Amino acid sequence: MVSPLKPDALRKICLPESLPFEGTDDLKPLEEVVAQDRAVEAIAFGVGIRSEGFNLFVLGPTGTGKTAAIKRFLAHAAAKLPTPPDWCYVNNFADPQRPRALCLPPGRARLFQVDCERLLTELKTGVPRAFESEAYEQNRHTILDELQQQTSDELEALRKRAETLGFGLAKTASGFMIIPIFKGKPLKPEGFEGLDEETKRQVNLRSEEVQKDLAATRRRIRDLEREAKNRLDGMDREVATSAVDHLVEEVKERYADHAMVQAHLEAIREDVIANVDLFRRDQSVAQGQPELTAMLRQGLDPFDRYRVNVLIEHGENGGAPVVVEPHPTCQNLVGRIEHQVNMGALYTNFLMAKGGALHLANGGFLVVEAMELLKQFFAWDQLKRTLKNRRIRIEEPGEQFRLYSTVTLEPEPIPLNVKVVLIGSPWLYYLLHALDPEFLELFKVQAEFSDRVARTPETILTFARLLSTCCTAEGLKVFDRGAVAKLVEHSSRLVEDQEKLATTFSHLLDVAREASFLAEQNGHCRVMAEDVRRAIDAKIKRANRLEERLQELVLDRTLLVDTEGAVVGQVNGIAVIQLGEYHFGKPSRITARTFLGRGGIIDIEREARMGGRLHSKGVLILSGYLGGRYVQQVPLALSASLAFEQVYEEVEGDSASSSELYAILSSLSGLPIKQGFAVTGSVNQQGEVQAIGAVNAKIEGFFDVCRARGLTGEQGVLIPASNVRHLMLREDVVEAVAAGQFQIIPVHIIDEGIALLTGREAGERGPDGTFPEGCVNALVQGRMREMAEQARAYGTESQVSSSSDQNDEQSDG
Repeated sequence: MVSPLKPDALRKICLPESLPFEGTDDLKPLEEVVAQDRAVEAIAFGVGIRSEGFNLFVLGPTGTGKTAAIKRFLAHAAAKLPTPPDWCYVNNFADPQRPRALCLPPGRARLFQVDCERLLTELKTGVPRAFESEAYEQNRHTILDELQQQTSDELEALRKRAETLGFGLAKTASGFMIIPIFKGKPLKPEGFEGLDEETKRQVNLRSEEVQKDLAATRRRIRDLEREAKNRLDGMDREVATSAVDHLVEEVKERYADHAMVQAHLEAIREDVIANVDLFRRDQSVAQGQPELTAMLRQGLDPFDRYRVNVLIEHGENGGAPVVVEPHPTCQNLVGRIEHQVNMGALYTNFLMAKGGALHLANGGFLVVEAMELLKQFFAWDQLKRTLKNRRIRIEEPGEQFRLYSTVTLEPEPIPLNVKVVLIGSPWLYYLLHALDPEFLELFKVQAEFSDRVARTPETILTFARLLSTCCTAEGLKVFDRGAVAKLVEHSSRLVEDQEKLATTFSHLLDVAREASFLAEQNGHCRVMAEDVRRAIDAKIKRANRLEERLQELVLDRTLLVDTEGAVVGQVNGIAVIQLGEYHFGKPSRITARTFLGRGGIIDIEREARMGGRLHSKGVLILSGYLGGRYVQQVPLALSASLAFEQVYEEVEGDSASSSELYAILSSLSGLPIKQGFAVTGSVNQQGEVQAIGAVNAKIEGFFDVCRARGLTGEQGVLIPASNVRHLMLREDVVEAVAAGQFQIIPVHIIDEGIALLTGREAGERGPDGTFPEGCVNALVQGRMREMAEQARAYGTESQVSSSSDQNDEQSDG
């Protein structure tokens, strides 16, 4: 017979006196990553290797501290790397729709912007002053006076030639026109009609000659104006050059070692000289230039063309950047182009180009939550495209889906050198790995965080240091070693393993924060073990309303669960219900009925489509066990129905397969099963009881029902022996076991379990293949052979009856 477990096997206690400190204030703060050697090694490799495609995907359960650990690790690594250069956008004077990108040493982009702004201010002052000088005005007036004199001379000569031919010259709003003179007076149209034909002909001939002379005079005047304008433009260019050159040269001297900056400053010089009218105080001069006129009409500052848009800047000694992007939209990653509204229309220029997280992280590290990234439209594809091309191109998301193409900016792409770190769950990593061929090419380093670590004195001390660090950072009360010991036990309970500790530090630290709050309410100067216990109980109470309601239904017999007596073909199973972070065990009645037939085991849950695939697999295994164990020499002539009574949700998992087998064996043998026991555990075809999950919740669920009805000492739970190391039961359960009021019994095989449940030996098969008389296995085997004989006899009778009917039909024929 199997013996119940001793109390010290039900929960691994962490003795406070085993901890080498009195309180967390005695411990040094923790700076390294806690108990994740595998992940740390992978991260160190991913950070160190500079080859293309070796970006990182950090995976692990929620709450293991992945994000905090990666931030701390990357900050340490980034401090040792060189500071990346600054980047800025400047106007492309040859093609304003394609701004140029300039690369400058760290900290120089902002200085360059200030220098260009200062240059613009000086140009606005110096250029107008040069054009307001007395010498310039005198030379300008001289040219204009010469032009006026030459124009007057041409017109006077034309007038005299026209008078000789009998015509006068009149000035109109559209220019000059000729008028015929007759007898010293202008000839009107009606007067012209009264002339004889010969006189008309002579007037027309002379008119044609004067018109040709007028056209030639106009051409000479235009040539004179063009020549004067060229002289004025040349003089303006000389004045502008003298005013601009020394200002631009001063700035160029500061950037003598930057060829691209030198080229841009030279382009500014040429553009200022070409558009010098923009700087003159008389803005009407600039109205004649289409580009400048359009900018003024749009409300844009025409001087923006000479300014600098600092896209990203770094300190001179800041190391590489570490950027965490919490909202990785397409625009937040690769940047955006903003627009300005004026009179209902949208306008933009290179100053409205804004950088994204990739610009900020260029030369360093970018950390992104994988799920947040995948939830954003176009973001995942845009990130992959950018990483493959190693260039950051600012573009509108969804540009390819527009019905109409619009003119917008196309800033010059910026070279990319960044290490991207995605953080996500394991299932998301494997999903991307399976469905996206490009994923493995771009994220070749897998850094996996485990949800548990070996429970050793070293890891316990490391956890205590982490707790101390949290207390210092958040201003929590000091934890004494008794409170730390309770948190260690709770950590083992979270992973259901006496030899492991949970690395889901977010949950543990939440309990610590709540315990600190309760300690303050109770007036404790330190957090005590009782404060931690109360915090855990309070957290459970906030989530277990449904559990209490179900227990009420069991106690008032609405849900039928027996905890006393014995019944044939009936056993107590235990299901687990998950509600968010909280789960609990719910006892359920499992019944079996056996009868003659060839239907095998009928799973009512499966037939009703309420059973999952794993549960169906567990039921099918039972047929293999029964046939191989009891009726190897005869056919299996058995039909058995299995049901979870009063269960109205899907039944999934194979943890009740041993319970179902016990119910079938009871029904076949006719031996009643003690209802004071509940059973959990899966079974294989060899009859070995296998480990299951949530063993603590299952035991505690049945214990709570028994305690509410009254503990008798004859109650308990049968669990797989392989689950003993997973026991971290509540203290009240351990106390009940210590008082002899409850039992936890480990079983290895079905024979051990059925003997405990029926109170009769299971029986071992003898050399002749039979079991000892009166044992459980003998009764089961006997009943199954009896069914086989009945089925054979029934089959013979059916054949004889069928033959007799055929003979009668032939006789009648």
